[in-house]
Amino acid sequence: MRLSELLRTGGYHSYAYSYPHKTAYRTLPVPVPLRELWATENRQSLFLYLHVPFCEQRCGFCNLFTQVAPKSDLVSRYLDALERQASVMHSVLHPYRVARLAVGGGTPSYLSAPQLARLFAIAKKLCPDPIPTSIEVSPATIDEDKLAICQQHQVTRISMGVQSLFPNETSGVQRRQDPASVERALRMLKTAAPIRNVDLIYGLPGQTEQTLRESIDRVVAWGANELYLYPLYVRPLTILSRHRSHDDFRMLLYRSARQHVRTLGFRQVSMRMFTKASPDAEGSKLPVYRCQEDGMVGIGPGARSYTTSLHYATSFAVAQSAIRDRIAAWMSQSDEDFSLARHGFLLSSAERQRRYLILSLLEGTLDRAAFRQRFNRDVLSAVPELAEAIAEGLVTALPDRLCLTERGLECADVLGHFLQSQEVMAARAAWEAA
Repeated sequence: MRLSELLRTGGYHSYAYSYPHKTAYRTLPVPVPLRELWATENRQSLFLYLHVPFCEQRCGFCNLFTQVAPKSDLVSRYLDALERQASVMHSVLHPYRVARLAVGGGTPSYLSAPQLARLFAIAKKLCPDPIPTSIEVSPATIDEDKLAICQQHQVTRISMGVQSLFPNETSGVQRRQDPASVERALRMLKTAAPIRNVDLIYGLPGQTEQTLRESIDRVVAWGANELYLYPLYVRPLTILSRHRSHDDFRMLLYRSARQHVRTLGFRQVSMRMFTKASPDAEGSKLPVYRCQEDGMVGIGPGARSYTTSLHYATSFAVAQSAIRDRIAAWMSQSDEDFSLARHGFLLSSAERQRRYLILSLLEGTLDRAAFRQRFNRDVLSAVPELAEAIAEGLVTALPDRLCLTERGLECADVLGHFLQSQEVMAARAAWEAA
């Protein structure tokens, strides 16, 4: 489909975060030994991601790899397996240096305080030095004891999913949330970390420009200095996909919210991200991780790992039964199993070029000289589809860089989808939802 046709369907298609998407991954013809895979990689500026695939509830829009309300003994056994995999990866990677750490999910704050402390102890074995660290929490599961553990481990960014402060809007997407608990949690966060992010969603049932602005104002008043504004997507196998349709007023809400957030002094970084945080709040003197160039090490069944030539992870699932089965299978693996990649996507040179382009543009700008130095060709000849993006006014081509326009920023999800290769799109289309 041409870009002009995609744009006529609206400014939204599906979330564009990484490339290629996990639904393009397949069982590898032969398991790949991780020690050999990582041996030729630059391991001095790695991103470490610890996955906690548990939540207290399943929101109607959620398709994350997460199990709802597991029993405490399952969580403890999960941490046992996580520690074993971390030990294997330490051996595989050594010597190495981690530049960034993220603890995500699911909802890491679902863990009890002792379990959370153990999770950070596992992370400490992989990255003993203080580094910029981010963790995801929810209003219902964060408390003073858990925040104290985060501060003890020098967490620099805490991200809380709130989505809306209006119960009629959150209940419309099957999210049970008490506004008083949100306020309590945000007040606790105010001095807990240098960066305090809040996630909000636009396009919720019953939401208006006024209520969206009020949600923004209230979380900012309670101390949020970073905002992620997400469009509501209804995706296969989620609760909403079974019984919901809606008029598409997301672009109207986005433009209103974007203007309002800017008037509050926030700087727009990407389609979703707005920040007032200090540029060095996460430690500007430490190694800088760039997802286009550096490796990611994922620990846990839903975590992706990236090397130059191979992206790998446990096979993706959305349905609760499939997720439970995959978590159980992952926990039963031996140390030898943890040392092999069995499911992933092999990146050709052309795919690596597309990945570099897409991830750079999603951040707003691509350095043409850096691209040419890395791939020995100009980006416009490497990805001919860019001509359509330029013609449609989504991208500006300057001699030294490519930049998203204002229109390009608001349609970044469509652009990210359009710039995928035919191979990746075909693999995603053939993915059998589980």
